[in-house]
Amino acid sequence: MTDFAPAFLGMFESLRMGPTFARGRRDERAGHVRSLTVSSSLAVAQVRGPEDPVAFRSRIAVRAFGAAEWARVESALVTEARFVAGLLDGRMPTGIEAVFDDAGLTLLPLSLNEVAMDCTCERWPVPCLHLAATIYALARAFASDPFEVFTWRGRHRDELLMRLRRLREESAVNASEVADDAKTATRAETAAVPEPPLIDTGDPDAFWGRSLDLGESPVQDVAGGRSDALLDQLDPPRLARHGRPLTEILRPAYRALSDTSGVGRTG
Repeated sequence: MTDFAPAFLGMFESLRMGPTFARGRRDERAGHVRSLTVSSSLAVAQVRGPEDPVAFRSRIAVRAFGAAEWARVESALVTEARFVAGLLDGRMPTGIEAVFDDAGLTLLPLSLNEVAMDCTCERWPVPCLHLAATIYALARAFASDPFEVFTWRGRHRDELLMRLRRLREESAVNASEVADDAKTATRAETAAVPEPPLIDTGDPDAFWGRSLDLGESPVQDVAGGRSDALLDQLDPPRLARHGRPLTEILRPAYRALSDTSGVGRTG
Protein backbone atom coordinates (compact mmCIF):
# COMPACT_ATOMS: atom_id res chain seq x y z
CA MET A 1 0.00 0.00 0.00
CA THR A 2 1.23 3.49 -0.81
CA ASP A 3 2.51 5.45 2.19
CA PHE A 4 2.36 9.18 1.53
CA ALA A 5 3.85 10.21 4.90
CA PRO A 6 7.59 10.01 4.04
CA ALA A 7 7.27 12.13 0.90
CA PHE A 8 5.06 14.62 2.70
CA LEU A 9 7.44 14.99 5.64
CA GLY A 10 10.48 15.13 3.38
CA MET A 11 9.20 18.29 1.72
CA PHE A 12 8.98 20.14 5.06
CA GLU A 13 12.12 18.69 6.57
CA SER A 14 14.03 20.05 3.57
CA LEU A 15 13.70 23.47 5.23
CA ARG A 16 16.59 22.49 7.49
CA MET A 17 14.78 23.69 10.60
CA GLY A 18 15.98 20.72 12.63
CA PRO A 19 15.25 21.96 16.17
CA THR A 20 11.75 23.16 15.24
CA PHE A 21 10.74 19.89 13.62
CA ALA A 22 12.35 17.81 16.36
CA ARG A 23 10.22 19.68 18.90
CA GLY A 24 7.13 19.36 16.72
CA ARG A 25 7.66 15.59 16.42
CA ARG A 26 7.95 15.26 20.21
CA ASP A 27 4.84 17.36 20.83
CA GLU A 28 2.80 15.34 18.32
CA ARG A 29 3.91 12.05 19.87
CA ALA A 30 3.14 13.42 23.34
CA GLY A 31 -0.43 14.14 22.29
CA HIS A 32 -0.23 17.92 22.28
CA VAL A 33 -2.15 18.05 18.99
CA ARG A 34 -5.60 18.06 20.54
CA SER A 35 -7.57 17.73 17.30
CA LEU A 36 -6.99 17.52 13.57
CA THR A 37 -9.58 18.03 10.85
CA VAL A 38 -8.86 17.44 7.16
CA SER A 39 -11.21 18.94 4.59
CA SER A 40 -11.02 20.13 1.02
CA SER A 41 -7.75 22.08 0.69
CA LEU A 42 -7.38 22.62 4.45
CA ALA A 43 -6.00 20.80 7.50
CA VAL A 44 -6.77 22.47 10.84
CA ALA A 45 -5.33 21.45 14.21
CA GLN A 46 -5.60 22.66 17.77
CA VAL A 47 -2.17 22.46 19.40
CA ARG A 48 -1.20 23.22 22.97
CA GLY A 49 2.41 22.66 23.88
CA PRO A 50 3.68 22.09 27.43
CA GLU A 51 4.52 25.80 27.87
CA ASP A 52 1.40 27.16 26.16
CA PRO A 53 -1.33 28.72 28.30
CA VAL A 54 -3.95 27.99 25.63
CA ALA A 55 -4.30 25.93 22.47
CA PHE A 56 -3.40 27.55 19.19
CA ARG A 57 -5.04 26.94 15.85
CA SER A 58 -2.65 25.84 13.12
CA ARG A 59 -3.69 25.58 9.48
CA ILE A 60 -2.02 24.02 6.44
CA ALA A 61 -3.65 24.69 3.08
CA VAL A 62 -3.11 23.30 -0.40
CA ARG A 63 -4.94 23.85 -3.67
CA ALA A 64 -7.88 21.50 -4.11
CA PHE A 65 -8.32 20.02 -7.56
CA GLY A 66 -11.28 21.28 -9.55
CA ALA A 67 -14.19 19.18 -10.82
CA ALA A 68 -12.71 18.84 -14.32
CA GLU A 69 -9.34 17.75 -12.91
CA TRP A 70 -10.93 15.12 -10.69
CA ALA A 71 -13.03 13.94 -13.62
CA ARG A 72 -9.82 13.27 -15.59
CA VAL A 73 -8.33 11.35 -12.69
CA GLU A 74 -11.46 9.29 -12.06
CA SER A 75 -11.82 8.40 -15.74
CA ALA A 76 -8.21 7.23 -15.78
CA LEU A 77 -8.64 5.23 -12.57
CA VAL A 78 -11.62 3.33 -13.99
CA THR A 79 -9.50 2.05 -16.87
CA GLU A 80 -7.21 0.29 -14.39
CA ALA A 81 -9.08 -2.54 -12.69
CA ARG A 82 -6.48 -2.98 -9.96
CA PHE A 83 -6.79 0.66 -8.90
CA VAL A 84 -10.58 0.52 -8.73
CA ALA A 85 -10.55 -2.83 -6.91
CA GLY A 86 -8.04 -1.57 -4.35
CA LEU A 87 -9.83 1.71 -3.69
CA LEU A 88 -13.25 0.08 -3.38
CA ASP A 89 -11.67 -2.37 -0.94
CA GLY A 90 -10.43 0.54 1.16
CA ARG A 91 -6.78 0.23 0.12
CA MET A 92 -4.50 2.73 -1.56
CA PRO A 93 -2.97 0.90 -4.56
CA THR A 94 0.74 1.18 -5.16
CA GLY A 95 1.61 3.46 -8.04
CA ILE A 96 -1.59 5.48 -7.97
CA GLU A 97 0.45 8.68 -8.09
CA ALA A 98 1.20 7.88 -11.75
CA VAL A 99 -2.49 8.37 -12.59
CA PHE A 100 -2.31 11.91 -11.25
CA ASP A 101 0.96 12.51 -13.07
CA ASP A 102 -0.63 11.42 -16.36
CA ALA A 103 -3.47 13.86 -15.70
CA GLY A 104 -0.95 16.68 -15.22
CA LEU A 105 -1.43 16.77 -11.44
CA THR A 106 0.49 15.80 -8.32
CA LEU A 107 -1.32 14.18 -5.43
CA LEU A 108 1.10 15.64 -2.89
CA PRO A 109 2.51 19.16 -3.16
CA LEU A 110 6.00 19.12 -4.62
CA SER A 111 7.30 22.27 -2.96
CA LEU A 112 6.51 24.63 -0.13
CA ASN A 113 5.38 27.17 -2.72
CA GLU A 114 2.25 25.02 -3.13
CA VAL A 115 1.44 25.15 0.59
CA ALA A 116 0.12 27.96 2.78
CA MET A 117 0.48 27.86 6.59
CA ASP A 118 -0.53 30.02 9.50
CA CYS A 119 -0.95 29.77 13.27
CA THR A 120 -2.73 31.93 15.79
CA CYS A 121 0.41 32.07 17.93
CA GLU A 122 1.83 34.42 15.28
CA ARG A 123 5.39 33.45 16.13
CA TRP A 124 8.16 33.74 13.62
CA PRO A 125 9.60 32.01 11.65
CA VAL A 126 7.00 29.87 9.94
CA PRO A 127 6.50 27.03 10.49
CA CYS A 128 6.32 27.50 14.23
CA LEU A 129 6.36 24.69 16.81
CA HIS A 130 2.59 24.31 16.54
CA LEU A 131 2.69 24.02 12.76
CA ALA A 132 5.55 21.53 12.99
CA ALA A 133 3.46 19.37 15.32
CA THR A 134 0.50 19.73 12.93
CA ILE A 135 2.66 18.60 10.01
CA TYR A 136 3.56 15.38 11.86
CA ALA A 137 -0.06 14.86 12.87
CA LEU A 138 -1.13 15.26 9.25
CA ALA A 139 1.55 12.82 8.10
CA ARG A 140 0.27 10.32 10.67
CA ALA A 141 -3.27 10.80 9.34
CA PHE A 142 -2.06 10.12 5.78
CA ALA A 143 -0.29 6.97 6.97
CA SER A 144 -3.32 5.60 8.84
CA ASP A 145 -5.86 6.60 6.18
CA PRO A 146 -4.37 7.49 2.78
CA PHE A 147 -7.81 8.63 1.60
CA GLU A 148 -7.21 11.75 3.68
CA VAL A 149 -4.82 12.88 0.93
CA PHE A 150 -7.73 12.77 -1.54
CA THR A 151 -9.86 14.72 0.92
CA TRP A 152 -7.15 17.35 1.25
CA ARG A 153 -7.09 17.64 -2.54
CA GLY A 154 -10.84 18.12 -2.75
CA ARG A 155 -12.42 14.68 -3.06
CA HIS A 156 -13.87 12.98 0.01
CA ARG A 157 -13.54 9.22 0.22
CA ASP A 158 -17.27 8.47 -0.03
CA GLU A 159 -17.75 10.76 -3.01
CA LEU A 160 -14.73 9.30 -4.80
CA LEU A 161 -15.88 5.71 -4.33
CA MET A 162 -19.43 6.57 -5.38
CA ARG A 163 -18.18 8.17 -8.60
CA LEU A 164 -15.84 5.25 -9.34
CA ARG A 165 -18.69 2.76 -8.92
CA ARG A 166 -20.91 4.78 -11.23
CA LEU A 167 -18.19 5.16 -13.86
CA ARG A 168 -17.43 1.45 -13.69
CA GLU A 169 -21.11 0.58 -14.17
CA GLU A 170 -21.38 3.01 -17.09
CA SER A 171 -18.26 1.49 -18.63
CA ALA A 172 -19.72 -2.01 -18.29
CA VAL A 173 -23.01 -0.90 -19.89
CA ASN A 174 -21.18 0.77 -22.77
CA ALA A 175 -19.08 -2.35 -23.33
CA SER A 176 -22.23 -4.48 -23.36
CA GLU A 177 -23.92 -2.14 -25.85
CA VAL A 178 -20.88 -2.25 -28.13
CA ALA A 179 -20.92 -6.06 -28.00
CA ASP A 180 -24.66 -6.12 -28.78
CA ASP A 181 -24.18 -3.72 -31.69
CA ALA A 182 -21.42 -5.92 -33.06
CA LYS A 183 -23.65 -9.00 -32.83
CA THR A 184 -26.51 -7.14 -34.52
CA ALA A 185 -24.23 -5.99 -37.32
CA THR A 186 -22.95 -9.53 -37.82
CA ARG A 187 -26.49 -10.90 -37.99
CA ALA A 188 -27.48 -8.18 -40.46
CA GLU A 189 -24.51 -8.97 -42.69
CA THR A 190 -25.34 -12.66 -42.56
CA ALA A 191 -29.00 -12.01 -43.40
CA ALA A 192 -28.01 -9.81 -46.34
CA VAL A 193 -26.35 -12.76 -48.10
CA PRO A 194 -29.13 -14.79 -49.86
CA GLU A 195 -28.99 -18.52 -49.37
CA PRO A 196 -29.03 -20.61 -52.57
CA PRO A 197 -32.45 -22.24 -53.24
CA LEU A 198 -32.73 -25.88 -52.37
CA ILE A 199 -34.52 -26.48 -55.70
CA ASP A 200 -34.13 -24.63 -58.96
CA THR A 201 -37.57 -23.09 -59.35
CA GLY A 202 -36.81 -22.45 -63.01
CA ASP A 203 -36.92 -26.21 -63.67
CA PRO A 204 -40.50 -27.48 -63.23
CA ASP A 205 -39.41 -31.11 -63.32
CA ALA A 206 -36.92 -30.47 -60.53
CA PHE A 207 -39.48 -28.48 -58.52
CA TRP A 208 -42.47 -30.83 -58.87
CA GLY A 209 -40.62 -34.08 -59.42
CA ARG A 210 -40.92 -36.33 -62.49
CA SER A 211 -43.89 -35.36 -64.63
CA LEU A 212 -46.73 -37.81 -64.34
CA ASP A 213 -47.93 -39.39 -67.60
CA LEU A 214 -51.67 -39.28 -67.24
CA GLY A 215 -51.87 -42.26 -69.56
CA GLU A 216 -50.14 -44.48 -67.05
CA SER A 217 -52.30 -46.41 -64.64
CA PRO A 218 -51.21 -46.54 -61.02
CA VAL A 219 -52.49 -50.11 -60.91
CA GLN A 220 -49.81 -52.62 -61.82
CA ASP A 221 -50.80 -55.67 -63.83
CA VAL A 222 -50.41 -58.93 -61.97
CA ALA A 223 -51.27 -62.55 -62.72
CA GLY A 224 -51.47 -62.28 -66.48
CA GLY A 225 -53.07 -58.85 -66.63
CA ARG A 226 -56.06 -59.49 -64.36
CA SER A 227 -56.43 -56.49 -62.15
CA ASP A 228 -58.58 -58.40 -59.66
CA ALA A 229 -55.95 -61.12 -59.27
CA LEU A 230 -54.60 -59.19 -56.27
CA LEU A 231 -57.78 -60.06 -54.40
CA ASP A 232 -57.13 -63.76 -54.98
CA GLN A 233 -53.65 -63.44 -53.46
CA LEU A 234 -54.99 -62.09 -50.17
CA ASP A 235 -56.21 -64.25 -47.35
CA PRO A 236 -60.00 -64.38 -47.42
CA PRO A 237 -61.20 -61.56 -45.17
CA ARG A 238 -63.67 -62.28 -42.45
CA LEU A 239 -65.80 -59.33 -43.46
CA ALA A 240 -68.92 -59.97 -45.53
CA ARG A 241 -72.05 -58.11 -46.55
CA HIS A 242 -75.35 -59.93 -46.84
CA GLY A 243 -73.44 -63.19 -46.97
CA ARG A 244 -71.09 -62.09 -49.79
CA PRO A 245 -67.34 -62.02 -49.00
CA LEU A 246 -65.69 -58.61 -49.18
CA THR A 247 -63.40 -59.75 -52.01
CA GLU A 248 -66.39 -60.50 -54.23
CA ILE A 249 -67.86 -57.10 -53.49
CA LEU A 250 -64.58 -55.36 -54.45
CA ARG A 251 -63.87 -57.48 -57.57
CA PRO A 252 -66.16 -55.53 -59.96
CA ALA A 253 -64.47 -52.30 -58.90
CA TYR A 254 -60.99 -53.69 -59.60
CA ARG A 255 -62.10 -54.96 -63.02
CA ALA A 256 -63.69 -51.62 -63.89
CA LEU A 257 -60.44 -49.87 -62.99
CA SER A 258 -58.58 -52.21 -65.32
CA ASP A 259 -61.00 -51.46 -68.15
CA THR A 260 -60.45 -47.69 -67.81
CA SER A 261 -56.66 -47.84 -67.37
CA GLY A 262 -56.11 -47.49 -71.08
CA VAL A 263 -57.77 -44.07 -71.25
CA GLY A 264 -55.40 -41.46 -72.67
CA ARG A 265 -52.97 -44.02 -74.16
CA THR A 266 -52.03 -43.87 -77.81
CA GLY A 267 -50.90 -46.66 -80.06
